[in-house]
Amino acid sequence: MTRNLFKHVFFISLGVLSAGFGLKGFLLPNGFVDGGVTGISLLVEALTNYPLSLLIIIINAPFIILGYFQIGRLFAIKSVVAIAGLALALIVIDYPIITSDKLLIAVFGGFFLGSGIGLTIRGGGVLDGTEVLAIYLTKKIGLTIGDLILIFNIIIFAVAAYLLSVETALYSILTYLTASKTVNLVVEGVEEYIGVTIISTQSEAIRIMIIEKMGKGVTIYDGKRGYGKRGEVLNKTDVIYSVITRLEMTRLQTEIQKIDANAFIVMNKVMDLQGGHLPKNNYFKKNKPHTTIN
Repeated sequence: MTRNLFKHVFFISLGVLSAGFGLKGFLLPNGFVDGGVTGISLLVEALTNYPLSLLIIIINAPFIILGYFQIGRLFAIKSVVAIAGLALALIVIDYPIITSDKLLIAVFGGFFLGSGIGLTIRGGGVLDGTEVLAIYLTKKIGLTIGDLILIFNIIIFAVAAYLLSVETALYSILTYLTASKTVNLVVEGVEEYIGVTIISTQSEAIRIMIIEKMGKGVTIYDGKRGYGKRGEVLNKTDVIYSVITRLEMTRLQTEIQKIDANAFIVMNKVMDLQGGHLPKNNYFKKNKPHTTIN
């Protein structure tokens, strides 16, 4: 419990510092905006000169209250701490202004802001309440979380184009894209997991290859190949399922081709894993445990 708490505090603290650097070192001095609540706060700050630290707290407040009822008390507490910490960092820390080049501002401002948001999510909280609202609305109107966030941000950037300039809005879209990609990278990690389903007449040889050469676990399903036109007996086959990292995908495909060039392979991105054990990836010598279905 204490170890997890320390880890969460560390992630949130690092996230606050990174987001603050992205804002004060890049976006704020040059009038750029981002998506979500942070983007709304930056837009209001650019138009009214109200302190960004105050706006971030005020605009996020309703979303955190919603998160308290939708997600839980601990999430709300961590989010309050993170948002208050960011507001304090913007007031207290004298971040240096790094560059005035607009392209560098958009890319690296988005990178550090996205890193901060992602690290805070890893710590169990949020710096931006947009996703909380999206989670709530998706239950009401049937759209996906991604669709709703996209709609929110289209509105924000359209307003930025009208009130500021089209050029600022375009650079801000680049900032948002960089930030969102960085958030995914920080939250999901470099080792993105892929679920692989393999159907082959050489299933046993492929199973042995995955276990012995790839060092991965597998699950075997009983299946039947295709549908008979007149109800004849269908050929039974073993269906192999395994989870690997994206970096290992090419190697797996090459090894399967050596065994069965006609093997049918289906690949799906795995959003979350729990239970089982995935041996350490040779590309990254880490000690953290990984999981797969075995």
